[in-house]
Amino acid sequence: MSDELAKLPPEVQQRLLRLQQLQQTLQSVLAQKQQVEIELTEIEQALSELQKTADDTVIYKAIGSLLVKAEKEKVTADLNERKELLNTRAKVLGKQEERIRTQLKELQTKLQQDLSPVSPST
Repeated sequence: MSDELAKLPPEVQQRLLRLQQLQQTLQSVLAQKQQVEIELTEIEQALSELQKTADDTVIYKAIGSLLVKAEKEKVTADLNERKELLNTRAKVLGKQEERIRTQLKELQTKLQQDLSPVSPST
């Protein structure tokens, strides 16, 4: 396969490399986006449970491997702040994903044109 790749014109080789890089970047963005969505789901569940508890209920917050007593209002405020941050991050990752997918389509189209046999003009 590398012999065949070496026979291609340099610009086509560059496009193929760029295609691989974009695919790797897309995979990375999708993994990050999935992590953000998982964390958002966990925060939603935590906020939902906090709403069900009385204001005087003892709440513990995880800090590393420790559980520390915390005030309900403070924990709720922290979770809401984290939720906002993650929503923003999810939007950014979504835009990145769209941009990369567009670049991939354009590059694939160019490569298909580069690699398709030239039809003789009649």
